[in-house]
Amino acid sequence: MKRYYVIVEGRVQGVGFRYFCMRNAKELGLTGTVRNMDNGMVEIYIQGDEYRIQQFLEIIKKGDYWIRVDEITLKEVSLIKNEKTFSTIY
Repeated sequence: MKRYYVIVEGRVQGVGFRYFCMRNAKELGLTGTVRNMDNGMVEIYIQGDEYRIQQFLEIIKKGDYWIRVDEITLKEVSLIKNEKTFSTIY
């Protein structure tokens, strides 16, 4: 189990990116949170199996028709015990 603090830069606000993250994290069985930052970037905490986290990061890097990810910054952080879901923070 790993947990990462992730900052995503690009066209990631106003394009459904938080929902995109939540849907893919849940499909991969990952937990954590996603929220928009005031500077136009998105902050993600993602926790789970290392292989599945890497899958998640590859998916969000690709984005979709509206989403464009220019840069991802990743930092390993402490696990949160008993975290059960992935959610959006507003």
